[in-house]
Amino acid sequence: METNFGEAALQGLQRYVRGVNEALGLHGDAFYTQSEPTASAYIALERRLPDRPDRDVALLWTERHGWALTVETHAGEDLVVAGYLTAEPLPAPRVVAEFAHGLLSGERSPRPEPPPSYEGEDDLAHRLAAYPKPAFPRRG
Repeated sequence: METNFGEAALQGLQRYVRGVNEALGLHGDAFYTQSEPTASAYIALERRLPDRPDRDVALLWTERHGWALTVETHAGEDLVVAGYLTAEPLPAPRVVAEFAHGLLSGERSPRPEPPPSYEGEDDLAHRLAAYPKPAFPRRG
């Protein structure tokens, strides 16, 4: 699904991911978003998995599978997925935060395999473009 998300959808993705970042209790912009070749986002997390204390972890969002908690590997290697959240590509930020906190506390993933690929890329781009702006402007 190589879609060409427009600027409005990319800005909506940034607002959405910022909301997840805040729901996680993270400060600053410790995340990255991109729209090509596919829409995705990456949030570096401050904690580690109990069974992999020597590896950094991150949340990864893709337009195909939504959110996954991933484990960093050696440079140049693919991330290892510890678990996927849901087939819904845009769950509420607090739901994403609860998922991450659960896995970081040692819970087993409710979905160790990727959900089916999300096929509504046009709908997803519209949903992201319409993602609400924060009620209060961000400070400095």
